[in-house]
Amino acid sequence: MAKKTFKIGEVCRGGVIAVETTAKTITIISKEWDTSAGYGRAASQENAKELGRLTVDVSDEQAYRKLDEYLNDLSTFYWAGKILEWVESKSKLEKKFFW
Repeated sequence: MAKKTFKIGEVCRGGVIAVETTAKTITIISKEWDTSAGYGRAASQENAKELGRLTVDVSDEQAYRKLDEYLNDLSTFYWAGKILEWVESKSKLEKKFFW
């Protein structure tokens, strides 16, 4: 299982996106920046208020599309791409294009 917290700030709804991957699932959690922990990037965001979450099964053919749409709704195209790159490196998620 791999976990990573992306502290994006103003270009992201809430400012923080946490990602958790397991062998079978990927979870994206949108969080509100916890200012009680501090304002810098080094501040822990473990106890930040959760705004929303999406969990997908890696075997789902639409998993990549669902994650991409959710991340683009939360943040910018750039950050959605960076987060998906990290997810692909830590899981068995595959891009599947249907056109």
